[in-house]
Parts: sequence; C-alpha cells; structure tokens
Amino acid sequence: MQEKANLQWTWIAVAAVLAVGLMLSSWIVSNGMLKLKASGNSITVTGSAKQQLKSDLAVWTGMFTAQSPELTGAYAKLKNSQDKVKNYLVEKGFTEKDIIFSSINTDIRYVLLANGQYSNQVESYRLSQNVEIRSDQVDQVAALSREATDLINQEVEFYSNPPQFFYTKIADLKVEMLSLATQDALKRAEQIASNSNSKVGALRGAKMGVFQITPLYSNEISDYGINDTSSLDKEITAVMNCEFEVNK
Repeated sequence: MQEKANLQWTWIAVAAVLAVGLMLSSWIVSNGMLKLKASGNSITVTGSAKQQLKSDLAVWTGMFTAQSPELTGAYAKLKNSQDKVKNYLVEKGFTEKDIIFSSINTDIRYVLLANGQYSNQVESYRLSQNVEIRSDQVDQVAALSREATDLINQEVEFYSNPPQFFYTKIADLKVEMLSLATQDALKRAEQIASNSNSKVGALRGAKMGVFQITPLYSNEISDYGINDTSSLDKEITAVMNCEFEVNK
C-alpha cells in the first residue's frame, strides 16, 4: 500500500516538472520571437536557373606522321601527306582559312645495339605535324572527328583527337542566368514566407554560387564549377544565394 502511494506521488512530481518545463519553453519561444521581430527577420534561400543550348564553336585537331632513313625523304613523305590532308578537309566542306597546320616536329631514331644501348648511328627520321580546324560548323566538325581516319586509306599515318565544343556568348548569357536564378530565389522565399503568414521584403544580400556547364542530362556537380568542352549539346546552371527581409 505504501509503495502504491509513493508511486502516485512520483507520477504527480513528474507531471509537475513537465508542466513547468512546457511553460518555461513557451516563455523562451515567445521572447525569442519578439527579439527576432524587433531586430528584423530575414530568410536566406538558394535559387537556380537552367538552360539548354548548342555549342557554336568547335575545335578539332589531328596529327599525321612520316618516317624515312633520310631526313629529306621523311620531309617529302610528310609534305605529300599534308597535301592529302588539306584536300580531304576541303572536300569535307572546310575552307583553307579554317585549316591550320602547325610547325613540323622531328624525332631522330638511333640504332639500338645488341647490349641495349643506343649508338650514334641514325636509324630513321620521324616527322609529325598537327592540323587544326576552328569552325562554327559544329555538326560538320563532329562528323569529321569520327571520319578523319579514312585518310589511312590514302596511306597517311593519321590520328584524330576528340573535338572540343564551346559556346562563345557565355559572358552575356551568364548575366541573364544569374538574374533568373535570383528571381527563382525570390519565388522560393515568398513560398516559405507565405506558410508563416509573412511577406518578403527587400533583398539584403546576394552571393553567386556555382556556375557550371555540363553535358546535357548530366548529374555532375562540383563546388568549383564545371566547364564541359566534350559535348555538342550542353546545359548551363547558375546558382544564387539570396537573403531577403521578412515582414509580418
């Protein structure tokens, strides 16, 4: 009987403590709300904007080589290959002003002795030269990068590199995208504020977040931003972190 009475008193004490705690919490919250209201509430939100676009400039490079025991013979072979490469590119629809040939690189191959050491005797000369195309005909360049090794059928030792694709009006687009991201941040802030019967006021501050260019439908994200040059079709994402006043 005594144990039952002690248990009842224990439950009464717990209930009393909880009641005091709830009243104290309400008082703290109420005073906290008053403090925030007096100092001016604000809300910080992140807005973003996305836009799909197609590259307007393509850069492609290839390399061809020639080898011969004599330097003059190697040069003659390389010159013959250069003419074939040039004619091939013109046939593909590119103008001569689009075609840029680099200077010639020379690699001297020496005779390897039986002991594994190289002698001073020249075995052959290997010459190489790069060719570059810069054009706004981006689809044409994309196709060229896949087909250029057809030059091998013309007895040209040819290597084709993956093209790079750029969007040249990115500076103007960046301003527009950041504006759209800020508008998105405002809409988000208004939605959040409406849930608490508040209104969004003036913009207190804004900070640009990540600005990145990724392949279409890519999930790549980087804190430092991404500037993709591998894809013809791209997606641009701009992020803005904005702080707005919130008024009751």
